[in-house]
Amino acid sequence: MPYSQLPSPKDSEDSDNPYSVTQASRIYFLPNLMTAGNLFCGFMAVINCIQARLAETALDNLYLGSTPADHYHYAVWFIFGAAGFDALDGRLARMGGRESLFGAEFDSLADVVSFGVAPALLMFYLILSPSQGIPYFRRIGWFVGFVYLLCAAMRLARFNVLTNPLLYRGSKLTNKDFIGLPVPAAAITVASVVLFLLKLAENDRSLDRWALGLPFLMLLVAMLMMSTIRYPSGKQLSLQTKTRLQPFIGLLVVAALAISIKWISLMVLSLGYIFFGIARHLRRPRPFSARPPAPVPPLPPS
Repeated sequence: MPYSQLPSPKDSEDSDNPYSVTQASRIYFLPNLMTAGNLFCGFMAVINCIQARLAETALDNLYLGSTPADHYHYAVWFIFGAAGFDALDGRLARMGGRESLFGAEFDSLADVVSFGVAPALLMFYLILSPSQGIPYFRRIGWFVGFVYLLCAAMRLARFNVLTNPLLYRGSKLTNKDFIGLPVPAAAITVASVVLFLLKLAENDRSLDRWALGLPFLMLLVAMLMMSTIRYPSGKQLSLQTKTRLQPFIGLLVVAALAISIKWISLMVLSLGYIFFGIARHLRRPRPFSARPPAPVPPLPPS
């Protein structure tokens, strides 16, 4: 960074300056408490993935008192819980004017665990494991999971760079869309598809017939995270947001369906969000390109 862009000592002592060291390193209790809840849910999701693996043997099943499917269900719901905490921490920080660079970095580190490691382990142990799952993917399951984790970590790093206030000194980024699929949305997609498959497999121990497309879906989600496709963020929604009657009634109907048949509706909503961004990207107006100048005819011979 050029010396002229570094904060001056006066800026460093100004607690109201968002670029000062004091302000950037502040730890605000309520938003960071939500981030800690996000990290806790991610950690518990990882623990339940490991416990599901241990519970596959009869001895471990008797010792733990739960079946592998139970632990996979717990892991899915902990990922959903992490997404809920992740939605709250940023909203509380913006509502109270308590945003800081520390909070942004802490949130990204928690997201790597909750929305990177936990979904990768969930998919690897359930579908792509070398000792179970689809035979074709037994040897490359680790690679598919790592590609997802790598793209999630790089997506979070890119988000931190693009939203760093040092890039917008004197102004504030006002874009309401995410660039690339958000990492929480990617994790919710993986978790909702796993929840759907677990529901279908309650009367059938084999997941092979249902899970054939999961590795490809995971790779698609990984590519979308690193893409430049814009997705709506919902940050503009608040308690004072106004809407008309028809969209409000439609939202209530969708919420009722999501509660009644959550194992189907969650997957439909998450996949709908993914393909909505793709469809909007394909339908966006193309920039007008001027026609190339016509070639100059050669001069007649003299």
